[in-house]
Amino acid sequence: MTTTAADSSGTAPKAPAKDLWDLPDVSDLVVGVLGGTGDQGRGLAYRLARAGQKVIIGSRAVERAEAAAGELGLGIEGADNAECARRSDVVIVAVPWDGHAQTLETLQKELVGKLVVDCVNPLGFDKKGAYALKPEEGSAAEQAAALLPDSRVTAAFHHLSAVLLQDESIEEIDTDVMVLGEARADTDIVQALAARIPGMRGVFAGRLRGAHQVESLVANLISVNRRYKAHAGLRVTDV
Repeated sequence: MTTTAADSSGTAPKAPAKDLWDLPDVSDLVVGVLGGTGDQGRGLAYRLARAGQKVIIGSRAVERAEAAAGELGLGIEGADNAECARRSDVVIVAVPWDGHAQTLETLQKELVGKLVVDCVNPLGFDKKGAYALKPEEGSAAEQAAALLPDSRVTAAFHHLSAVLLQDESIEEIDTDVMVLGEARADTDIVQALAARIPGMRGVFAGRLRGAHQVESLVANLISVNRRYKAHAGLRVTDV
């Protein structure tokens, strides 16, 4: 029998390097979208359901959620926010910034142990256009983490055009999704969810303390879109 150098030295051979794009199977996870009746929430719900994900739209008013779900089809269900949170494995927060804290405060119990994906962008608007706001906690995602200490909070899906997401004629969304979080297992799940949408890719972009830069960049994209009459997204090169 041939003896390798590693064997003869008593050192075990190194395990092969992990394939960074070998992501978990998330096809059986139920995804809830809080704020799913708004443009961004509807768009994400539509794209994920179109990719085969089970999706529940949440709203403060169950009637609005059910109406939006009925319009989108694809097996999407509508529920009030609390039921949406309870029934979902992964909960995307797509509510307006001015209702962000209040919404999460009322759902602390329902979100215990859940993987929460915050995609809220704290922005202000004046005659010069959009500008970034900085919450006391540092970012919307960090505010979510502070309000939900028993949840697994991540941040993603900030830079997507609601217009493109809702356009049924578009087959692929040509963009990358910056994913931030504290636990590798959690960010891997969010990356895998992004990859379910054709043309989209989730890219790990650091811990939650870096969420402010990611959220703020939306103000720049709004300026790009206004100047060039576009629906710009992002691509990360060389990865």
